[in-house]
Amino acid sequence: MLSQIFAITRLNLLSVPQRWGPSLVIIIGLAGVVAVFTALLAMAQGFQTTLKDTGRTDSAIILRGGSGAELNSGIGGDTANLVRLGPGIRKGADGKPLASGELMVIAELMKKGEKVNGANVTLRGVEAASFELRPQLKIVAGRKFTPGLRELIVGAGIVQQYDGVGLGQTIRMRGSEWKVVGHFAAGDANDSEIWADAGSAQSAFNRGNSFSAMRVGLESPAALDTLKAALTSDPRVQVDVLQEQAYYSSQSKNFRMMITILAGFVTSIMGLGAIFAALNTMYAAVATRTREIATLRAIGFGAFPVLVSVMIEAIVLAGIGGMIGAFIAWAMFDNLSVSTLGASFTQVIFAFKVSWGLVMTGLEIALIIGLIGGLLPAIRAARMQVTTALRSA
Repeated sequence: MLSQIFAITRLNLLSVPQRWGPSLVIIIGLAGVVAVFTALLAMAQGFQTTLKDTGRTDSAIILRGGSGAELNSGIGGDTANLVRLGPGIRKGADGKPLASGELMVIAELMKKGEKVNGANVTLRGVEAASFELRPQLKIVAGRKFTPGLRELIVGAGIVQQYDGVGLGQTIRMRGSEWKVVGHFAAGDANDSEIWADAGSAQSAFNRGNSFSAMRVGLESPAALDTLKAALTSDPRVQVDVLQEQAYYSSQSKNFRMMITILAGFVTSIMGLGAIFAALNTMYAAVATRTREIATLRAIGFGAFPVLVSVMIEAIVLAGIGGMIGAFIAWAMFDNLSVSTLGASFTQVIFAFKVSWGLVMTGLEIALIIGLIGGLLPAIRAARMQVTTALRSA
């Protein structure tokens, strides 16, 4: 039986060049399905990876109780001082608790190529400890800002996508002017931000001595529970203590869910069309080879080898389409830098990530569609009556 399956499958595949037109319908249709599916999930995965890479398991973020996000949070100076004394916080290079008050302000910049409508970006006022809490952040051009001065350092993503952020240029934000003195790269969501001295930002934006959030370095990931227990039981402070990585991962949850649902919906619609295309193509292939199939049956080839050979042909064509679609998605979208609104209503710049796992999932979808599309034509070919087929051919 295996020899019969091999022989008929070989004949089927060798005859494909004679039927390129119908065969291309399957290939192109499934290439489109896989390319769209892979690209959409690559966007979701890239966004999630960018935010997840931003956080650390040995760092914590402290927000005002019930605020849920930095944009909604506010921590006064007295509360900030109490947080710095919390247990489980490791010492910094200066021997002091590694804790930083950070102020988040929404600023507006003009994207490259835009002349009218600006886009929201995050201006983050930071203290010296903020740099030690993010060892991955490096100055790649210029220098750090000077505390007390209205100077800025700009993330690599902002530099790539926005105008007016070159070294030495002045940015006007909410009635105050700031000079760009450096560019930095961190390889995560920090690249979508502009940093300034926290004290200068508090003064410029009338924030007194308050911060949006506190960031602290932990002695170990397990120290999070110790710090959380101490701060949440202290009646003088009303705060939420979150692991930094978990906080950023939660910020991407809704976006990833939305894109995954969209990918599933679009793939279902396109996949249904691809199934009908495969059905039509394989039915046509069986119809044009009626005499050939009947002759094979007449000389002793079984119905099952005929059925399997037709399905293999459909799966091979689907696999070719899937590989082409995966290649298109990889070539066009892998590491493509884009931006979208994050949970704080500011732009988050991230890159599409076409991973091997996404490619394999796309190929699996293509093969399943090919299998479904080839099944009914294969059954028709296998059930073909030899005498009737020879008479009508």
